[in-house]
Amino acid sequence: MSHPAASVPPVTRAEYVQETLAGLDRAAGTGVDPALPLYATTFVVVDLETTGGAPDGGGITEIGAVKVRGGEELGVLATLVNPGEPIPPFITVLTGITQAMLLPAPPIEQVLPSFLEFIADAVLVAHNAPYDVGFLKAACAKHGYRWPNPRVLDTAALARRVLTRDEVPNRKLGTLAAYFRTATQPTHRALDDAKATVDVLHGLIGRLGGHRVDTIGEAIEFAKAVTPTQRRKRHLADGLPKVPGVYIFRAADDRPLYVGTSGDIATRVRSYFTAAEKRARISEMLAAAERVEAVECAHSLEAEVRELRLIAAHAPPYNRRSKYPERQVWLKLTDEAYPRLSIVRDLAPTDTAYLGPFRSKQAAELAAAGFHDAVPLRQCTHRLSRRTTIPACALAELGRCPAPCEHRITPEEYDHRAATPFRTATTDDPQVVVDALLARIEVLSQAQRYEEAAVARARLAAVLRAAVRMQRLVALTRIAELAAARPHARGGWELALVRHGRLAGAGVSPPGVHPRPTLNAIRATAETVLPGHGPVPAASAEETERILSWLERPETRLVEASSGWASPTVGAGRFRALLAKAENGGSHQLSTERS
Repeated sequence: MSHPAASVPPVTRAEYVQETLAGLDRAAGTGVDPALPLYATTFVVVDLETTGGAPDGGGITEIGAVKVRGGEELGVLATLVNPGEPIPPFITVLTGITQAMLLPAPPIEQVLPSFLEFIADAVLVAHNAPYDVGFLKAACAKHGYRWPNPRVLDTAALARRVLTRDEVPNRKLGTLAAYFRTATQPTHRALDDAKATVDVLHGLIGRLGGHRVDTIGEAIEFAKAVTPTQRRKRHLADGLPKVPGVYIFRAADDRPLYVGTSGDIATRVRSYFTAAEKRARISEMLAAAERVEAVECAHSLEAEVRELRLIAAHAPPYNRRSKYPERQVWLKLTDEAYPRLSIVRDLAPTDTAYLGPFRSKQAAELAAAGFHDAVPLRQCTHRLSRRTTIPACALAELGRCPAPCEHRITPEEYDHRAATPFRTATTDDPQVVVDALLARIEVLSQAQRYEEAAVARARLAAVLRAAVRMQRLVALTRIAELAAARPHARGGWELALVRHGRLAGAGVSPPGVHPRPTLNAIRATAETVLPGHGPVPAASAEETERILSWLERPETRLVEASSGWASPTVGAGRFRALLAKAENGGSHQLSTERS
């Protein structure tokens, strides 16, 4: 028996597309909350009949869909579909659908708008769901409809988790229909099979209570291959807030095991107990975790900063080492008559000429080598005196050092030729150093000494990378206080109060209310941050860089600042394009960059 075609209003396909996509956009804004109890979830159980084969090569011949909630049937959609191609004889034998039955049926592009509207705000259910969903997605893509990506529950997969081999020999729809004694038997017709799947779904849901599966999100994940540990520990996500913030997995002795951040703490933590989480170290962490602590934050910037600070303070064993705040390494000019470059872990208050922070000692050494290639800074480690001399080293004999050890150069001339270019390159304009390194790269390239040219290119990149970074940091950290705002997704403004490059306070102003009172309240309770020495006197470089990224977004508004926020006009920042070439291109690309 054929099923009636779904009624299609007499409007154009373009109007269908526009109206359907608008409705789906509205639905996508709400979606189905994974925490929704199963009894309150709206399901659309769908079954397709097709011409066979893969979704990209076969056509849909019939759609049957039943909408249910809480055991009650809410609606039915059933229609034959003209696939626009012949039906293989074996399909006719299997389903009873003939070519003559499909000739007056609407094509799939006319059926899709009604179907997509029918499944809006519902969980899509199918038996062997990848097959049916694959055909539906292919049809949408072919005819210009956006697939709404609904949550999908596969009754075949769920049956594999709920029913044992002793109960059913396989998970075919006919076998499950017989086991659950469904009111409608599957007949290889879409609506009959969909109705049978509804009863199978209800039977399977009745078995989920013993597995502590109560919500639609838990049911979907339970149908997947989650580990026993994930299933046993997923209660740790109960009661967490759906707000931005930081979450901390803690062991039985309250040690932090793992620290993370999210715009929605509850949803993110729940994801650790799903089949999508396959990282071995996280599985090990979950086995040791006994509770999850949530730290609510005003907005994403505060959450990111708190995460950095917590990782720095506790060094959780299951956070990647790359998440740890970097060990600061500096390249400084020593304070003596003939200064030299020295790599240090900390800056002294008396240090006035330095570059950094570098992410590693190796990066600092590479930049130091770049300066040694560009300017005649001595490389020996002796402390030289204005009065006494010591024998010159081999570098002096090779002409690569002006031999201050033998007083062949005065302290004043040495400062002018060697020390001043370093100071200028780090705080203002690195042009002299850049030109010298580009000239060296060009000479080496013309001599076909490409490996040496590549080394010089890497040294140039190290110098520029550090100079650009430090000047960017200093521009913010020299400001005693800066207030900025960004529109909040739900109205109002995200507010941040920054003092010397450190986040001192954060909050969100209510929608429709002037943000000034909220900002004043944040300022009154903000952390006191005293000025210090160096480019990052009050926070880690990573924290200040996170703040800079937030401030530099187009939607962020600068509210007020105690002093100007500016970088040198002819500073290192103007060499960003050259830096990109040095990091990614060959040495021959740099020869044209000489000024």
